[in-house]
Amino acid sequence: MIAPRTALSLASRRLVCRACTPSAARFYATPSSSAKSNPTQTKAAAPAKAGYSSIAGNGNSNIPKNATYEATTIAHSDADAGAPGPEIDNVDWAASYHGIASRPVTKAQFKVLMKPLEVTEIEVKPDGIVYLPEIKYRRRLNEAFGPMGWGMIPKSETQVGENIVTREYALIVNGRFVAQAQGENSYFGADQLPAAVEGCKSNALMRCCKDLGIASELWDPTFLRWFKKTHMETAWVEHTTTKKKRQHWFRRGEVDVAYPYKLTK
Repeated sequence: MIAPRTALSLASRRLVCRACTPSAARFYATPSSSAKSNPTQTKAAAPAKAGYSSIAGNGNSNIPKNATYEATTIAHSDADAGAPGPEIDNVDWAASYHGIASRPVTKAQFKVLMKPLEVTEIEVKPDGIVYLPEIKYRRRLNEAFGPMGWGMIPKSETQVGENIVTREYALIVNGRFVAQAQGENSYFGADQLPAAVEGCKSNALMRCCKDLGIASELWDPTFLRWFKKTHMETAWVEHTTTKKKRQHWFRRGEVDVAYPYKLTK
């Protein structure tokens, strides 16, 4: 039986906050103090354009170009960012569907949302399920509507079961209701509960994005049959402890088995 999260006081007391460690990464090259003191030295290169792709140009040449990200399409405008939004101060988003289907997206936003997936973006689970990582849904929304132009609103309380967390969320874009979905995620101990709650939100986001057409190929049986036939393969693996053997699915040419499994025949 699933109980409200607020009712699980024992599990809540066992949870501890984990502080985030600041990243030491630097995205821009800055002149050294010695360069400033010696004008004969070569001038420092101009700062890289903001975005993850600039990491590869700052002494990290070992990072593959396709492993970094920089938005190449921006469908929203500066005018949109500065324009006053609809009157939503008094909207109760837990119950409201304010602005639903009131107007379509622009042509530029349509192209971003419906942009076909690159096959290199698609990941494969060991059981053969294909998926798009949730961060790529967020990037697509950012390209279409801009950061802070969209958000996820809880439509229910968090429900915590014996080993599953569920919660309903709504996707709001520019002050308008877009879609609603139930998110879910599994967990196996009280220490995993915070991550499970966050994963529940990400799962709901992925489901809401279906209504915007993002990654629609992943729900198209014709595409899935083609991808499985041309871009996936199986390999036999063995559990290092139980010695049980099974078949796992991988992207073709990318068989990489993680502990506690190992390749076998």
